[in-house]
Order: sequence, then C-alpha cells, then structure tokens
Amino acid sequence: MCCWTGTGASIAANKVPGVRAALCADAYTADGARRWNDANVLALSLRLTSEPLLKEILDAWFAGGAGADAEDRENVAHVERLDREGRAVR
Repeated sequence: MCCWTGTGASIAANKVPGVRAALCADAYTADGARRWNDANVLALSLRLTSEPLLKEILDAWFAGGAGADAEDRENVAHVERLDREGRAVR
C-alpha cells in the first residue's frame, strides 16, 4: 500500500482483521518486519521512496519470511492477542 507518507496507508490497513502492515523506509526494516512481526502488508511512502530504494525494499520484503524462533513467534502471537481483544471491546 502507498500514500504520500505511508503512515495513513499503514494505519488504514491495520484496521483490517488479520493484517499486519508495516511502514518500511529501507530494506533492513522490510526484512525485520517480515521476520520479527510476520508482516503481511507493505506500506510505502510515495514521497520518500526512490525507484532504486523501492527495488531494495521489495527484494528484502519478498525474500523475507516469518522468523521461526520462539521470540519471533511470541511477537506475532502478542499482536494477534491485541487484535482479538481490540475487536472484543468494540
């Protein structure tokens, strides 16, 4: 998802149950979002992302995947619990 800063796109995407959108401004962040948070939606800034940077970010995003270690899985489980609890309050 893209918008001028990427912030609005990531906020909107994260309102959808099951979505873990990450605003990524570089390849390291994209890789980490996939590994540590099992992010499944990439948000980008149209203002700040050049074509060469976009290629780096996309390469990292598509090469990455959810981490297998216990700490990574607990991060994702924690976010899923927050998502369920937030929906229950509404």
